[in-house]
Amino acid sequence: MTDWDDAYANAAYIPGSERWPEAWSEPAHAYRKTMLAAGRARLDLPYGHTERQRFDLFLPSERPHGLLVFVHGGYWLSFDKSYWSHFAEGAAGRGFAVAVPSYRLCPGVRIGTIAQDIAEAISLAGGLVDGPIVLVGHSAGGQLVARLATTTTPLTLALQHRLRRVTAISGLHDLRPLRLTTMNATLRIDTDEAARESPVLLVPLPGVITTAWVGANERPEFLRQSDLLGRAWPGVEVRHARACHHFDVLDPLRESQSPLTNVVLGP
Repeated sequence: MTDWDDAYANAAYIPGSERWPEAWSEPAHAYRKTMLAAGRARLDLPYGHTERQRFDLFLPSERPHGLLVFVHGGYWLSFDKSYWSHFAEGAAGRGFAVAVPSYRLCPGVRIGTIAQDIAEAISLAGGLVDGPIVLVGHSAGGQLVARLATTTTPLTLALQHRLRRVTAISGLHDLRPLRLTTMNATLRIDTDEAARESPVLLVPLPGVITTAWVGANERPEFLRQSDLLGRAWPGVEVRHARACHHFDVLDPLRESQSPLTNVVLGP
């Protein structure tokens, strides 16, 4: 590999990529409006002291079977919870409560601190919803949820015991190559942080079912990163979703019985 910036450039290789992020923003807004009208949304719940340390909670029509936490991507540099609300739809339709947190971004904090933010959000949401916890994250969010499923997780022991499944969608599981990109001037990943925060270099928690899901039409580096987690962690299933790219790979989360939703929630 000679051009690591190109390796992680998704939009340049997706026809019509200018549709995003509005392709997420508008349906997310509509979903929040619908769930608020139904009395099934609690928005901007704080889990920390800053404006970005907030999460939205979407509730099913019945008593929740458990809690799903969706962690967004954006290379730890961009986006917030407002773009992703509609991806709660499939899980809520299956009876799960869904928490969608924002988190602090680089360069204001380090990637390890972002993992701690997500752990705090899970702790607060887990205090509101009983039952098992499942995690799903996209891109940088895939790294974050996999990181939380390791033996050095910032999750409390009580939350670890509730954690059942983790699905990393298009996850970045080895941070070392990102040190060779121009965006590392902002991310500031060094050797020590790559060792601490790369899931493939860590030991997975026992008893957690982990899946690496990636679009079959994604950049080769994203395919490699998902395959790498499958080789590094025993028992990880790697799924290449046919005809999906880095953006539309999330769409099946809106369906309660899609193959992706079935993997995220389990049987």
